[in-house]
Amino acid sequence: MNATPTHEIVVLGAGYTGMLAAVRLAHRTRRMPVHITLVNPSERFTERLRSHQIATGQELADLRIPDALAGTGIEFRRGWVTAIDTATRRVTLDDTTDLPYDTLVYALGSSTDTTRVPGAAEHAWTLNTPQFAHGFAERLAALAETGGTVTVVGAGLTGIEAATEIADSHPGVEVTMISSGEPGAMMGPKARAHLVRALDRFGIHRLVGVQVTKVLPDSVELDTGEVLPSDLVLWTAGVRAPALAAAAGITTDTRGAIVTDPTLRSVSHPEVYAVGDAASVRQPWGYIHGTCQSGMPIGAYVADTIARRLRGKDVKPFRFGYIHQPVSLGRKDGVIQFTRGDDTPGPWYLTGRAAVLYKEFVSSSPWPTFRLSRRIAVPAKFSTGARAAARATEVAA
Repeated sequence: MNATPTHEIVVLGAGYTGMLAAVRLAHRTRRMPVHITLVNPSERFTERLRSHQIATGQELADLRIPDALAGTGIEFRRGWVTAIDTATRRVTLDDTTDLPYDTLVYALGSSTDTTRVPGAAEHAWTLNTPQFAHGFAERLAALAETGGTVTVVGAGLTGIEAATEIADSHPGVEVTMISSGEPGAMMGPKARAHLVRALDRFGIHRLVGVQVTKVLPDSVELDTGEVLPSDLVLWTAGVRAPALAAAAGITTDTRGAIVTDPTLRSVSHPEVYAVGDAASVRQPWGYIHGTCQSGMPIGAYVADTIARRLRGKDVKPFRFGYIHQPVSLGRKDGVIQFTRGDDTPGPWYLTGRAAVLYKEFVSSSPWPTFRLSRRIAVPAKFSTGARAAARATEVAA
């Protein structure tokens, strides 16, 4: 009697979404003939929620991916993915080895897009990797000794957190934010007012309604014709997904993210699941934008869905609603805007010390969730701060 063949699952990327998908899937399939391989360039887990802290020279905990995988049976492969062959269902790594797959989980995330503005890729810094963030921190520390100027391009959550962290950590540095829209425009008026007061308190200059047209070694050019001197430029505007999926012939959107069906499978290659920032996921209210808040439930859903399909069971479409917009404003302040499911602002918000504690809870929750998920299927809401949001809303009420 022939043994049941092993089903090979390869997970590309060990960020928030890929890690949870891999560990939860291992738990869900522990009694099945399934082999899971997790591929990531580094053994150290990257806390992207804390990238702004790295950029100001703060040391983070040394979290090791193999430690979180201990006892799961997952094979960890350290390396870069260089190609995906959908015809033969194989993934090629930078050491030229190939990994066969029956199911592929594409969790390669996204990065800040510096390709659209001349000079941005050459002269601006990003927080795309810990290495870039550390490099920026070194330059910032040297600049702070004599005083200088830092320009943060973009006023989304990343731009706001980076600008306030820089101003808080290095008060002698002059910080300017440049954006097409108002900082905190996605928040309600009261939460936004607190954010604006914090920017004023830190002395952060804002140029709103303008765009950078060129980045030079020591300045930026604006669409107004003005040239703004800048010793350091941090680019946080715009995102793009890796080119691997498009190069493999997988259907992607304009950002390079894989277009998915209601169960997060590729619309062109159903053996490929896309999760996190690398997935184009549509909900009844619109498209999900990449955050840890959405990524963790996506990772949990895909793990459960793959396991159910391997057992021949039906699956339900993915459904998700946002609950909050948590923003750090330096180390001693913050603002949390609680939201409706479509990410529009609701009536409740937190500021000050309460917001700091809340944001720390959100930022620190993924790693314990990974470790706990080795033994039990942790409800996805626990990893997004939903319980804390409910409690905080009750207190605010």
